[in-house]
Amino acid sequence: MYRKGFLVMLEPVVSCPTTAGGIMSSPPRRRRLEVEEIGDVTVVNFVDRKIFDEQLIQTIGEQLFSLVDEDGRRKILLNFGNVEYYSSACSGKLIALQARLDKVQGKLILCNLDPQIHEVFEIIKLDKFFKIMKEEQQALTAF
Repeated sequence: MYRKGFLVMLEPVVSCPTTAGGIMSSPPRRRRLEVEEIGDVTVVNFVDRKIFDEQLIQTIGEQLFSLVDEDGRRKILLNFGNVEYYSSACSGKLIALQARLDKVQGKLILCNLDPQIHEVFEIIKLDKFFKIMKEEQQALTAF
């Protein structure tokens, strides 16, 4: 039985197109994050309502890491307001993001977690690892 907020499912595999020479090419990756600057804080909203597919989690992780590694962002607010379902597999990416930010004296705050998702964070003790705020405005003032 699956509860809202914690779901693990696999999506069908989509074949990759080939180029003229018959060499396989990857399909273009869509941005999975909406990124906005509010002062010196980078506010990240998730595009997807359901975050449970392995490839999607990998793409989100890469895009989050690039904010720190390539763009030099140091204050990141992850707004989960759009997220209805979240796989705990994504937690590893968030932990790695926190580690990257720790190395550069950055800060990560999460906000607007669905109550069921927040419960998952509590069960696996991530509520002690991450700073979690109820609302975005409250989180922005915490930086």
